[in-house]
Amino acid sequence: MFLKDFEIRWNDLDANRHLANTSFFAFASNTRMAFLNSIGFGHAYLEKHQIGPILFYEKMHYFKEFKPDELVKVSLELAGLSEDGRFFEFYHNYYTATGVNKARGNVMGAWMDLKTRKLTPLKAEAMAFYDAVPKAENFRVLTPEDTRKELQMPKDIEL
Repeated sequence: MFLKDFEIRWNDLDANRHLANTSFFAFASNTRMAFLNSIGFGHAYLEKHQIGPILFYEKMHYFKEFKPDELVKVSLELAGLSEDGRFFEFYHNYYTATGVNKARGNVMGAWMDLKTRKLTPLKAEAMAFYDAVPKAENFRVLTPEDTRKELQMPKDIEL
């Protein structure tokens, strides 16, 4: 399992002096990019191939609060991937330094061609990067229909 550590800083807190919901999402995003960078699928690769991630949704389930000065360990698991690599879903768990799971999030998105501004499948070279990604126990192959379960899509929108 991939884990990234974060120290809770003053600007990570909300008015109740616990970790703000926006900080959970920022930690997840930083964890994903740190992992992708570690396997060679980071910013340099994305820039060279003119692709970028877009998110359809991010969800968070909170179990217990994180307070100032705690260490947060954020995990990454691949929950789903389409056969062509176009669609992806990741799970993130948020742990204390002692391993208490205080939250869980998931994010679903796709890869976009930055020139055409349209969703794009990944080339075989990029698909090979996913071999290094830890898979969730309930990993599944994603279809375009899976990306629409969270929202009733208008019929004139094409993915």
